[in-house]
Amino acid sequence: MAEITKTKFIKKNGWRTVEWGWNTTFRIRFFLPAGAKVKVRFGVGWFGWNGNSATLTGNELVILTVNAGLATAKAQIYVNRDTDVTYTYLPF
Repeated sequence: MAEITKTKFIKKNGWRTVEWGWNTTFRIRFFLPAGAKVKVRFGVGWFGWNGNSATLTGNELVILTVNAGLATAKAQIYVNRDTDVTYTYLPF
């Protein structure tokens, strides 16, 4: 499958979901903005848990792998200022 480049406007000071899935596997590739934090979140609410996470440096790509089985999984980002975020979605 082909990779898809997307741009979304992200509001500051909160974890924002950019992609989510259930019973699926995909990757998301981030580069900018520097200082932003990204993570994978599994489950819902109090019954949720965090998966892999990273902080963007602007010097190297960060790839999150989302492997959602029976629980929902979300790729999330946290930014310090309102900004557009461009990322690449790579379905399996």
